[in-house]
This record gives sequence, structure tokens and C-alpha cells, in this order.
Amino acid sequence: MAPKAKPKLSATAAVSVEDLFMTLDRHIQRSEYDRAVKVADQVLSVAPGDEDAIQCKIVALIKADNIDAALSTIVASSNKFPLDFGFFKAYCLFEQNKLDEAMESLKGLEKDSATMLLESQILFQQGKMDASVDIYQKLQKSKIESLEVNLVAGLVAAGRAYEVQGMMDAMRVKATSTFALAYNVACALVERNKYSDAEQLLLLARRIGLETLMDEDLADDEIEIMLAPIAVQLAYVQQLFGNKQEAIESYTDLIKRNLHDESSNAVAINNLIALKGPKDISDGLRKLDSLIEKSIGDQSFQLIPVLELKLSAKQKEAIYINRMLLLLHSNKIDQARVLADALPRMFPNSVTPILLQAAVFVRENKAGKAEEMLGKYAEKFPSNKSKIVLLARAQIAAAAGHPQIASESLLKIPDIQHMPATVATLVSLKERAGDVDGASAVLDSAVKYWSNAMTEESKLSVIMQEAAAFKLKHGQKEEASKLFEELVKSHHSIEALVGLIQTAACTDVEKAETYEKQLKPLPGLKYVDANALEKTPGAKRVENGPQLGNAEPHETKGKEKAKKKRKRKPRYPKGFDPANPGPAPDPERWLPKRERSSFRPKRKDKRAAQIRGSQGAVAKEAANTGNTKSSQPSIAKGSSSSAAAVQPKPSSKP
Repeated sequence: MAPKAKPKLSATAAVSVEDLFMTLDRHIQRSEYDRAVKVADQVLSVAPGDEDAIQCKIVALIKADNIDAALSTIVASSNKFPLDFGFFKAYCLFEQNKLDEAMESLKGLEKDSATMLLESQILFQQGKMDASVDIYQKLQKSKIESLEVNLVAGLVAAGRAYEVQGMMDAMRVKATSTFALAYNVACALVERNKYSDAEQLLLLARRIGLETLMDEDLADDEIEIMLAPIAVQLAYVQQLFGNKQEAIESYTDLIKRNLHDESSNAVAINNLIALKGPKDISDGLRKLDSLIEKSIGDQSFQLIPVLELKLSAKQKEAIYINRMLLLLHSNKIDQARVLADALPRMFPNSVTPILLQAAVFVRENKAGKAEEMLGKYAEKFPSNKSKIVLLARAQIAAAAGHPQIASESLLKIPDIQHMPATVATLVSLKERAGDVDGASAVLDSAVKYWSNAMTEESKLSVIMQEAAAFKLKHGQKEEASKLFEELVKSHHSIEALVGLIQTAACTDVEKAETYEKQLKPLPGLKYVDANALEKTPGAKRVENGPQLGNAEPHETKGKEKAKKKRKRKPRYPKGFDPANPGPAPDPERWLPKRERSSFRPKRKDKRAAQIRGSQGAVAKEAANTGNTKSSQPSIAKGSSSSAAAVQPKPSSKP
């Protein structure tokens, strides 16, 4: 950079400062930032109050990724120079992932393009995607390099991928202008479920990136690192296509290469674990633990510093969720509980940590606590997020035998209230709770809703049919008859006509006879005498067979076949004469010798137990042996069986 006007110095000092600034400018042009810092220090030693020199030093330290030294220099220079280092300080804090402090440092600064761009990046890292996108959109008229890349990334992260194409048309930018933009647009296509288009654009992005980076004379390793996100995204597209084995091979290959792109490596590990599921849990936990730093003091968790800065909030949450699921699958409930308690603080705007806390309670057989916790959090979240919480609460309550709580949770979700599956579930839960009137009210509400609904796919006929059947089952025949009659008039349903006749036969016989005439006669029953049919004894029961009717002809046929079966002559061993078979073989010939009736155990040698000593002692020992001989085998047998029963079965758990 060109030096500014300096205070008057001696001629020797002036020449020295000018030479140093020329050297400083040369190092900066060559991106030799470490040398630039040393030259800036030399300038400050000659001219301690030079503002350009201190700014050059801070920027060179930031460019050299020496953020700690840059922040220390800013703090030390704040009182010495009449300059506002707020922007540099905010950037250093952003690089250290101290996002709240960085945002605080930006307050009071002029809202120029650089300040707004940094603010949008801080908001992006904080997970405030909509606010970040708003700032990017305000900067569209500014000529900022790669602004469209960041804007597309923000739209995708904010769940607004459908706006990407319109934004690019407005900015008159092509997706293939750079490989980074092509990659981000492909991510937007993935979010819109256009997987084939995304795959083609990713392949094109890889080719453009390879050509661009080779023109910049980068080494092969550096090129591979720069294109690693594209490789991971291509594997993810294969995963979405259902090509599980191909995706696993791609992820495994990326992990084995151990590229120096920590974020791509972390995404590959996470996706590989998600694909494998509960298989090889110990390996999955080991890989995830290599990405996570755990502080012992306050039981809080965070990723390694590089990942904390590079990964989005959504990606971080996915890593912690997968680790939580692996802990549950491996029955490490204590560790899972600690992580479950930390996740709501780490991701306060997400519903998934609450569901994981409920899962831990369920594994601990504390369904009541899970229901209470989910009910409390359902009131805090907005309706679009509380739906999944209420559904989880209903599922847990139904499985735990609390149908009243389950139905209460489902009734709090208005947009699925009258869907056939929800109505059927509510009716079943109300019946289990003994609330027949409540189940009937649910059906009446559903009938009323679909009667007034102006939709092409009306479920009125299905709901009315089930409502009428339910009311008929529980003795509400008049209401059932009205529903059946309405169905017959509006939908001409044969099932409803049969139900109406059955119901009306108990309440209004004339109506039943009137509607009975609408039934079409069955073919083959034209000349059947109903009175004679009623006097017949009915069908006979057939044992060992599901069919009804007289089975005697089949049995007779079977007997005839058995009589006609030709008996074959028995085959005897070679040289055997059936007329003179000789003595019968021993029936115990196949049993082990110790199990045969003729087996006699060997007698013990009495001489082996001789004891030297006095004659009286021998006689006493023999007497004792004789007295305990009969009880000894039973004691030994009992001891052996007890040991076999107490011995635990070897565990197959890892």
C-alpha cells in the first residue's frame, strides 16, 4: 500500500522508513505475511506512532492465521493510536468463534459493505439464517466478490432453496460461472428433491473446479482438498438415490484419505454412521468422539475448534444427535442422559433435543416423566414445531397404556384432526379409555368437517361408513340408520345399503323392507326357497379343515385311495433270512455303555486308601468312611447342580 504523509523526521530516519514501507509492500504483494509483520515492527520501532504500520501489522497477522497475536496487538494498541480497531477486533473474535463478542464489537461502527458482510457471516454461524440472508440481499448492488455464493448458501441453510433460481435470474448469474456457485446451487437442488439435476451439476462443478485450480498451479493435494465438499455431496446424492453400498464406499474412501478438510471429513463420518445405523456401534462412537471435545468441569460439549467455526448449526446438531442415538443403542444410558441434558442449551431453537430427552426417559421406564416434559415443551414451541412433540407424546402415552393422555395430545394438533388415520386412532384410544361418548363425538366432528370441506379428495364416505358402523356396534341404532341412509342417497354405497337394512330391521321394519328391494338378487339364488332353507340342519363341521359343508365325499375318496395303495416288500440286509432271523438284537445297542442296564461301575481299590498309623486310628477312619459313604454322592451331586445354576451366561454384548 502507498505510505501516507509522515511527521518530520531526520533525513536518515525518513529514508529508512520509506525503504521499510517499500519492503513491507513487496512482502504483502507476495503474500509473505510473516515477513510483513517483522518489517512492520521495524517501522514501529523507528516511528512508534505510525498508523499505517500498525494497520499493516494487524492485517498481516490475520492473513497469516495468527489470530491470537492479532487480537493481542489490537488490545495493546487501542490506547496508543487514535484509530478504531472495532472491525478488526470483531473479525478476530469471529475467527475464534466468539460470536456474541464479535457482534458486540460491531455495534457503533459505520454500516459499510465490509461491516455488513462480516455481520451476515456472524449471523450465519449463529444459525440466524433469515437475518443473514436479509443483509446479503441488501448488498446485492455492491460489487463484492463471490457475494452470490454466500447468498445461495444462506438461502439453502434458511430452508428457502426455492428462491435460489429467481435470485440468480435477478442478478444475471449462471450457476456454472464458478465451481463454488455450482456446488451451492446443486445443494439447493438437493433440498428441492431434484437429485438427478443436482448430480449432473455436481459433476460439472468438479470438472470446472479441477480446470480452474490446475490453472492456478496448485498441488494435487491442495486441489483434492478444495474439491472434497463436492465429493461428499456426490456421495450424499447416491445415498438419497438409495445406492447405499456405493455411498458407503465413497464415504469410507474419503475418510481413509484423511484429507486436511476437517469439515468434509466430519460430514462424511456423520453420514456414514447414519447409513450404517446401529451396526458397529463402537466404531461409530470412536469416530464421533474424535470430532467432539468434552470439558470435564461443567459437563458441556463442543466440537474441535476447526469444526465449531466451519460447520453450520444444523450440521453440528446432526453430529450430536447421531452420537446420542449410538449411546442409546449401546445401552450407555448415563452418558446419554448427560448429553441429552446439554443438547437443549446448545440448540434452543430445535425440537430434536427434546425428543431425545424423552427417549432417555422411556429407556429408563419413566414414561410419565417423558409425557410431562413433552407436554410442557409443546406449549413453548410454535404450532409448526409443537406438532412433532405432541405426536411423540401421544405415541409414548399409547405404548405406556395411557390412552387418555394420548388422545388429548392428538386433539391438540388441528391440521391433522379430521384425517381418517387420526380419527381412527382417536376412536381406538377413546374406546380403550372407556369413553364411548368421546369417540362418538370425534366421529361426529369429522363427519361435520368433511361435509363442509370443499376439496376434491373428500373423505366423507369413509368417515360416515366408519361412524355408522361404530354407532351400530355400540347400540346407537337410530343415529347409525341416519348415517347409512345418507350414504345410500349421496354415494349409492352397497355396503351402506346392507348396513341400513340391518339397522332399520330393528327400528323400522317398513323402511328395511323398502330398501331391501334395492338389493340385487345374487346369481344362482333365484329359485331358492328361504323357508325350506331355514329348516335344514345346516352345514357340518369339518375337523382339521377351514372349508364348510359336507366333507364325506372327500373322505370316501381318500379311503379309496388308501385301499388302492400298493404295499412294497420290506428290504432286508444282505444275507438275512426272514424265516430264521435268529436272536433279537440288543435294544440298548445304541446307548452309551454307562447308560445300559448291564453297566456296572468299577469298584474302588481299598488298598489305595491305606493310612499309616496305629491300628485304632485305621479302624476309626474306616468306620467314619463307612458311615458317610451313603451321603457323600448326594452332597456332591447337589453342589454340582447349584454351581451350574448360579454361573452366569456369557454376555454377547460388546
